[in-house]
Amino acid sequence: MHLTETISTDRRSILKGFAAAAVTALAAPAMAAEGLPAQPTGAAAAIAADKAYWTAVKGLYAVTPDVVNLENGFWGIMAEPVRREFIRQSDMVNYQNSYYARQRAGADFEAVRAKVAQAVGAAPEEIALTRGATEALQLLIGGYNKLKPGDSVLYADLDYDSMQYAMNALRARRGVDVVKFEVPEPATRQSVLDAYARALEANPKTRLLLLTHVSHRTGLVMPVAEIARMAKARGIDTILDAAHSWGQIDFRVGELEVDFVGFNLHKWIGAPVGVGFLYIRKDRLADIDRDMGDEDFAESDIRSRVHTGTVNFATVLTVPAAVALHQQIGAAAKQARLRYLRDYWVSRVRGFKDIEILTPDEPGLYGALTSFRLAGKTGKADNDATVAKLRDGYKILTVRRAGVAKGQCIRVTPALYTEEADLDRLVEALAIITGTKTG
Repeated sequence: MHLTETISTDRRSILKGFAAAAVTALAAPAMAAEGLPAQPTGAAAAIAADKAYWTAVKGLYAVTPDVVNLENGFWGIMAEPVRREFIRQSDMVNYQNSYYARQRAGADFEAVRAKVAQAVGAAPEEIALTRGATEALQLLIGGYNKLKPGDSVLYADLDYDSMQYAMNALRARRGVDVVKFEVPEPATRQSVLDAYARALEANPKTRLLLLTHVSHRTGLVMPVAEIARMAKARGIDTILDAAHSWGQIDFRVGELEVDFVGFNLHKWIGAPVGVGFLYIRKDRLADIDRDMGDEDFAESDIRSRVHTGTVNFATVLTVPAAVALHQQIGAAAKQARLRYLRDYWVSRVRGFKDIEILTPDEPGLYGALTSFRLAGKTGKADNDATVAKLRDGYKILTVRRAGVAKGQCIRVTPALYTEEADLDRLVEALAIITGTKTG
């Protein structure tokens, strides 16, 4: 065979391979991760401590050995089956280029939207894909059109910075008063409910409340449905920041009793970086403006509330693989394991000298994330120094968090691949740093 014939044959083989990849783009993710046992059953404590199961789950992740990464709140590492799917989709999109984008992407994106909607417990027409929770929430906050001059909007110190900025911008955009209040520390379910009740009572002109399901600052899990009902009884709508909750906490969107929600898919669901979605209950769509007057979709179509432009096709196409793995591992099992890992280290350091744990142990008020501070160390420099000491002296990665009313803190976030030995290293390091005698 001549060289030209060989090249031609190879090109035809490649073309057939990518064509097949395009046809099966959304079918392959339904395949189970190889080697992963069936979800464990029984009580949450038994599920969380099932060593064989979680060792198998850890085997799905390839992580650097250079550091114990306890800063998994930034975004979620892709499991290897998801990463391979992302590469496959990237190759396919790069190969087919605009031919794929013009001929197939629309239908494939709709299939992704349907998959996400089914998984979170919504109708497809209540879901619009975004580049993340920040974009989703900015669109919801900025697009909320029921405010009039003289109304008030309300948020707390534990809400995410970018969302606070968006709420602040409503002062100029909608002519409203912006009110900020503090969540109590230490918190209990009742003290949180009381704080929101007081804030709503003190601000009777409030018409919009920003609420965060899981605080990125301290890991506090809010009693969302109770607070939303409290607000609704006063004629107040709630926009919920669920950036950190879905995939870390086991729930369906209807259980939250909130009509407007922003979600991430690249944190606890483990999709590639750069994808999330917004949720608008179908009978509330008119209360959110079209994004910059979008005319690509009908005003009755939720997709008109997002106008991002060209996105990373492969990122979106990989979402079903991440959702499928999330479901294969099990939402309840993930929640149990992440809470177990959090309890593992927190229970050992609560009695340490000069350590303040900001996140309560009360059931239902925490997940994986928990923050601490050293007594009296409330500023940036002190907390940066502790983060640096953990990183450089003990090879443990954490992150400083600002914005908490009583002072800055350090966040610790394990992941599904985290082992007890990793947390033992953290406990030992904190014992040395605080001068606490153990054993």
